[in-house]
Amino acid sequence: MRRQPWRMTFRYAAEGVFYALRTQVNMRIHVAVALLVIIAGLGLRISRLDWLFVCVAMALVIVAELINTAVEAAVDLISPDIHPLAKAAKDTAAGAVLLAAVFAVIIGVFVFYSPLLTLIRQLMQ
Repeated sequence: MRRQPWRMTFRYAAEGVFYALRTQVNMRIHVAVALLVIIAGLGLRISRLDWLFVCVAMALVIVAELINTAVEAAVDLISPDIHPLAKAAKDTAAGAVLLAAVFAVIIGVFVFYSPLLTLIRQLMQ
């Protein structure tokens, strides 16, 4: 087997991300929500520390979704028929995405609650 140039690893990784965006509705939802959160963070001028928490939470959700997509593809390849262990693998990977998303929502509440409350109070005056 011929060794690929080092830069090709980035291309293959990007292909994986684009595959998930093309084929997974939930991945597109996560990315859309992440973009909305970035816009909200810029508009509300959240602190650098808050940006750190928000970026970690967004990355965690997207990484979990990518891993979930990889698990689902591998399980479908290996076990095209319904099997209890295939279901367990898929459900567990989906559970990881769910927990990451719940964590991200909790971070969002902590980060955006006060700035949103302040904005609403300003608009009400």
